[in-house]
Amino acid sequence: MPGKPKDEFKLPKTLAACADLLYQTKAARLLLAKQVDDLAKRETLLKDHLIDNLPKGDASGIAGKVARVSVETKVIPKVEDWDKLHTFIKKTGAWELLGRTISATAVKERWEAKKVVPGVGTFNAVTVSCTKV
Repeated sequence: MPGKPKDEFKLPKTLAACADLLYQTKAARLLLAKQVDDLAKRETLLKDHLIDNLPKGDASGIAGKVARVSVETKVIPKVEDWDKLHTFIKKTGAWELLGRTISATAVKERWEAKKVVPGVGTFNAVTVSCTKV
């Protein structure tokens, strides 16, 4: 059937079995995440090595038997003076220059100091804690 997974996941019959399977699943995911992190570190080392060792100038890449690597330079914006940027945004209304996220840590610090952060509310996220017994 199109759209239906080949091996559909079935929940265990008891909550205790669910707890055990949750722990095992989390452990398996963390193991895979470590493997992913190790591969990402290797990838970074390879990229850095290629950037450092490819000849500068006309040659911008190298080809192996299965892949070609090229070094590209991209211009990335970086704020050097937040006051000037804020003044510009307020003057022009160019709020799209800023991302729409808030630092939960900074808000919590203010709340703990009994300070109000206007325009910020809360919601209760339900989470599950899972530890080994």
